Order: sequence, then structure tokens, then C-alpha cells
Amino acid sequence: MAGPVTEWIGTAARLGLAVVWGWAGMAKIADPAEAAQAVRAYEILPESLVKPVGHGLPFLELALALLLVIGLGVRLVAVVSAVLLLAFIGGIASAWVRGISIDCGCFGGGGAVDSSQTEYLQEILRDTGFLLLAGWLIRWPRTKFSVDGWLAR
Repeated sequence: MAGPVTEWIGTAARLGLAVVWGWAGMAKIADPAEAAQAVRAYEILPESLVKPVGHGLPFLELALALLLVIGLGVRLVAVVSAVLLLAFIGGIASAWVRGISIDCGCFGGGGAVDSSQTEYLQEILRDTGFLLLAGWLIRWPRTKFSVDGWLAR
């Protein structure tokens, strides 16, 4: 199914995923302490990793967004995106199963909330949709208006 239509769908997937990563990274980068608190709330990582992950994650998300916008290393960026999204889905599912009431902190904020404020199913479904975009780009990384395409010529 490779061809112009596939490339246009891939371009939409690439730019859509770039918006997601850019929005997530920008929302967290302004307040590293809050980002670390969101990571801490999952009660998965040892405390020694909470700050490095909380402070570093927004920079990784912004780097993924930039690479997707310019279309450089699309398949590799999609693989990294898929791994990150699977980790996020796993973290959300883990909090849900363990009965921890948190805001995911996916787009800023995060931390403990009242159990009536949790939206685990919606968050998992949303991230699964983003995972499908990454999967498309893993399978069909060739897109319009990309550095990869320019370099291939």
C-alpha cells in the first residue's frame, strides 16, 4: 500500500504525533518540580530516578516533536515514540489496577487527585490512538515534506 496516499496519511500521522509530543513537552518543561511530582505519583520508580525522569522527559518529548516536524529519522522516532507510549499506557494501567488516584500528568500537572477525577480508560484509549500513529510511521515512514525524503533523493 505504498504510494502518494500512504505518504499523505504518514505526513498527517507524523505531524499529529509531533503536536502531541510538543504539547506534552511544553506543558511540563516550565515546572520541572511538578513534572517530577507527576512521575512520583505513579509509585513505580525509585526516588533516585524520579527527578531525572521528571526533568528529562519534557526534553525527550520536545526532541521527538522537533524530529517529527522536520521528518528526520521518522521510523526511529516512531519506534522511540511507541516504546514511550507503551510505558505510559503501562504506568496508567498500573495506577488503575493498584487503586492509586492520580492525574496522569501527561500534559502538565499530575499527582494525587480524588478518585472521582481519574480518567484512566480515556487516557489509555487516547495513548493507544497515539500508538497507532506511531505504528503507522514504523510501517510506512516515508512522508511528504520530510528531511528523510529530501536525503533519499
